[in-house]
Amino acid sequence: MEFTADQIAGILEGTVEGDGDVTVSSLAKIEEGTQGSLTFLANPKYTNYIYDTKASVTIVSNDFKLEQPVSTTLIRVEDAYSAFSRLLAYYNEVKMKKVGIEAPIFVAENAQYGSDCYIGAFAYIGENVSIGDNVKIYPNVYIGDNVVIGDHVVIFAGTKIYSETQIGHHTVIHSGAVIGADGFGFAPNDNGQYDKVPQIGNVVIEHNVDIGAGTTIDRATLGSTIIRQGVKLDNQIQIAHNVEIGKNTVIAAQTGIAGSTKIGEHCMIGGQVGIVGHVTIGNHVKIQAQSGIGRSVKDHEVLQGTPAFTYGDYSKSYVHFKNLPKIVNRLYEMEKRSANES
Repeated sequence: MEFTADQIAGILEGTVEGDGDVTVSSLAKIEEGTQGSLTFLANPKYTNYIYDTKASVTIVSNDFKLEQPVSTTLIRVEDAYSAFSRLLAYYNEVKMKKVGIEAPIFVAENAQYGSDCYIGAFAYIGENVSIGDNVKIYPNVYIGDNVVIGDHVVIFAGTKIYSETQIGHHTVIHSGAVIGADGFGFAPNDNGQYDKVPQIGNVVIEHNVDIGAGTTIDRATLGSTIIRQGVKLDNQIQIAHNVEIGKNTVIAAQTGIAGSTKIGEHCMIGGQVGIVGHVTIGNHVKIQAQSGIGRSVKDHEVLQGTPAFTYGDYSKSYVHFKNLPKIVNRLYEMEKRSANES
């Protein structure tokens, strides 16, 4: 895709300084800009790069002042960073504007899909599936029976969505995610073996949810595993059966959440966090990376460590952790002196 500086300025409601007809077809960092690329300057630390960048067009804020001539065409906007973010969103929307049905695919006779959909090759859509408008289903996606998918949903290649799953509007599911597999439910029997507990619930994903590549969300034993609206899940996260995650919570990669745990709204959970089952995490909780949560947590707590405790106490204790060898040596010296004196 190719755009002129004038076209980009029109999209961003900015003004052009330089050649409005110059064209760009790629995006670049300001220090790596080449002819035909577009970049931006928002961080003052990178100001020196604008004077020798080879990028054809650079987005800057209105209050940016040049100290010497530049070869790049400038587009001045209210805020360069937010304008570039808007441009990325626009570019992504144009790039992903796929429509039509590829072949071969399988769509059950009683499945339904709305207008302006894209269904990629080798997709499988099961019985009684309902798909909304402007949904993008990339190749090799499996959608099981009785799944309901809202409008403007994007499901990337290789995703597996098991039966009875419900997905809200404007949700994005990245490649390799598995939604609705059986929860880890087994009961010991008298022979020392484990009998499977049937998992007959489902997964409910509300609106505006992002699910990273390789993330797994298990179906409930009974009822639903629920991901509330606005939740953002990174790659390779495990969410067990009957978990509920409150709206606008964000969770980083490799976190594992055990069954029937309830996580509140607006929480921030770092990478590689482990949370035991059947506990409740309050609202606005922050959990530092690699922490282990073995208890319920109140609203607004900030936790770190394994087992996790309050962040302030952890930071104070960590000073002593680092000094333990010195403290032990001092204790040995004190014991020796005491022994000699006695």
